[in-house]
Amino acid sequence: MKTQFKYLCAGLLLVGACGTSTMITSSWRKPAATANNYDNIFIAALTSNIPAKQRVEEGLKQILEQKGLKVEKSTDVFPPDFSNQTGQKHELILSRIRSTGADGILTIALLKQETETHWVPGSGYWNPGVRFGYYNTFWGYYNNWYPQIYSPGYYDEQKVYYLETNLYNARTEQLIWAAQSKTYDPVNLDSFLKGYVQSIVDQMKKDGLITSHARAIR
Repeated sequence: MKTQFKYLCAGLLLVGACGTSTMITSSWRKPAATANNYDNIFIAALTSNIPAKQRVEEGLKQILEQKGLKVEKSTDVFPPDFSNQTGQKHELILSRIRSTGADGILTIALLKQETETHWVPGSGYWNPGVRFGYYNTFWGYYNNWYPQIYSPGYYDEQKVYYLETNLYNARTEQLIWAAQSKTYDPVNLDSFLKGYVQSIVDQMKKDGLITSHARAIR
């Protein structure tokens, strides 16, 4: 399912509109773990779609660097055909990551995607205490109010993407923090990244992984 991350990214690259809502659904922290000593983060978006991978990692890099972190991207360290040439060799991959000076590894993967359908009920309006000029004739009244006085119900569909974000210690490889989130109707990549990263940062603060004085994303 992780390779489906490309569908999320492809959709984000094709359209643009207003904000995106991201909600943390669950999180876990290794007991007593903190991220305050993690200043150099290696980012890996787990998808085989190289253009999407590059765009997501670059977007995350820009936002995290605004927080004063040093960020390395997997797309800058591993060529597109790296796995085909070497296979998934554990020590080789880790040595490449550690050579960047990274002390933390942040991964993002799409667990699943689905469509939620909601019934939006119709609405009516009546206010007999108000009198305006258009009340004086039938057509004036009818023409003014008919389009507004009742709107029929309808079904509303939303695309929902469930993502998992993990933070690992680059030296020990141990998972120190993880969060699952869902994002509704991600209509453009910049909006998604800003809302997603801010939600992740807020949850890290809530979980005591980073200090509360960490700068908010603007």
